[in-house]
Amino acid sequence: MKSYSNHPFHLVDYSPWPLTGAIGGMMMTSGLAQWFHTTNASLMYMGMMVLLLTMIQWWRDITREGTYQGMHTKNVSTGLRWGMIMFIVSEVLFFMSFFWAFFNSSLAANVELGTMWPPVGIEPFNPMNIPLLNTIILLSSGITVTWCHHSLMESNKTQAMQSLTLTVILGIYFTMLQAYEYMEAQFSIADSVYGTTFFMATGFHGIHVIIGTTFLATCLTRHIWEHFSASHHIGFEPAAWYWHLVDVVWLFLYISIYWWGSYFFSM
Repeated sequence: MKSYSNHPFHLVDYSPWPLTGAIGGMMMTSGLAQWFHTTNASLMYMGMMVLLLTMIQWWRDITREGTYQGMHTKNVSTGLRWGMIMFIVSEVLFFMSFFWAFFNSSLAANVELGTMWPPVGIEPFNPMNIPLLNTIILLSSGITVTWCHHSLMESNKTQAMQSLTLTVILGIYFTMLQAYEYMEAQFSIADSVYGTTFFMATGFHGIHVIIGTTFLATCLTRHIWEHFSASHHIGFEPAAWYWHLVDVVWLFLYISIYWWGSYFFSM
């Protein structure tokens, strides 16, 4: 079919990946529910595999369009940036709901919570231990991803690769420490509103860290393959913005839930 380019936008070709991604997501969530009730996680793993294969092939197509076919022009890149900005705004509002629930419960603890915060029977984490270390790790990763961005703009491939590799390593390290923290927790998600808000807020943030680390690892692979230049690295910019969002959200989580909500009230 003949195509006409009488506009500055990129109209994508027909693709099977949105359909396969939806099928994989349905399989994964259905398998998750099955795992909760029957301890059989086979369907969940199948869904995760379908999603992984979809991501690899979908990202491959987008990389071809932007790097080799020249589809990501200045106007298209501007649209992609605005799309990422709107997505980040939606993420801010998403996390705002968790903070709303936390402060609504902590500022006016009712009788079911023992009229105190943390609630009766809850032993919170010491904010000066792993939470503080994770804060240092994420702040350091924010510095390294900014270092990478400036290195790309200065065409310094070596420093860009070194700084981006450090960022990915720090992201993996953060996830490992948070998993260890969860295993050592003295309370669960079922322990009153404290456990619910804690694990929902920090858990979704942890998922965002995993997504952001995957995002940056993909950018690192593309950088090694020399897909980025000083004037055209639109594939990296949204990843860096997303990572900064992860940093800022964690700062609010640490100050409010770990320090103010646990340490301050227990003094």
